[in-house]
Amino acid sequence: MREPAVPRRTIAVMTICVLAGLGPGLALGEEVKPSESRAQTATAEAVAQARGRELLERKLATLPGAERGRVVSIREGSLDRVFPGYLFYVLRFRQYPVALNPPAPLRSNNLLIVRPDDSVALLADPEALESFFRSTLPAATTAAMATEGAKAWLRLVEELNQDGFLQFAVPDESITVAPVASGGQRVTGEAVVVPKGGNQGGIRAVLVFDSSGALVSASETAQIKHGIRPICQATKLLDPDLIVRGMAEQAILVMGRAAEEYLAEQRESASPELRDAIDRIWRKIVSEDR
Repeated sequence: MREPAVPRRTIAVMTICVLAGLGPGLALGEEVKPSESRAQTATAEAVAQARGRELLERKLATLPGAERGRVVSIREGSLDRVFPGYLFYVLRFRQYPVALNPPAPLRSNNLLIVRPDDSVALLADPEALESFFRSTLPAATTAAMATEGAKAWLRLVEELNQDGFLQFAVPDESITVAPVASGGQRVTGEAVVVPKGGNQGGIRAVLVFDSSGALVSASETAQIKHGIRPICQATKLLDPDLIVRGMAEQAILVMGRAAEEYLAEQRESASPELRDAIDRIWRKIVSEDR
């Protein structure tokens, strides 16, 4: 379910607060305390996020069927550093227990990028993402800049391979930068699937930069083994067969917090007794931090 658009008046008020700068209580030339500086930064970020959501809502309104998906903000330090002023989101359609098939041009996972000029780009596959990187990524003239570019690429590629139940990590040691004969750089890296609930594998990326630091190519290879996923486990929590009931409970516990949306959906149509069972197992997931 998408979050509602932020009213224009709310955005205007927030913007005025930011433009007001230090506020009426601070005299010209007076030193800004660290806590005040952080508050101003947080307020400016809130305004940017609100503006981004408004632009995103406008874009989604032009895409029939988009309302059936779920919008999630993508936050990552490398994205902020490499693409300042850009906002990243993913529009994801449920794949379990019954997949929602979005209408074209949408796919199961869709990247939405709000640019500084207020335009919104829809990227539904790695080819479109590569085109965005080649046209937008700043020149990587150092190994550190190339590394940041690779981390940003991996973060977004993760979302194109996400089914809602995967967690990824990019170990620093997985990023390597090597010179190429043309004078440029070749960067390799891997987003490793956190081995939880039977999930295994990873996504390997290769980015090549020319001697001027311009991105020549970016590619990814995903080898992911999916673990336990929702099927009908929630409906079996009151099964008279204790073995079946136990297997259902264990599968849900293994999925942990990733099963929240599935459990919430099943709870809506469940009997009072089954709702209580779903609530009990969710409380257990939370209390055990699964």
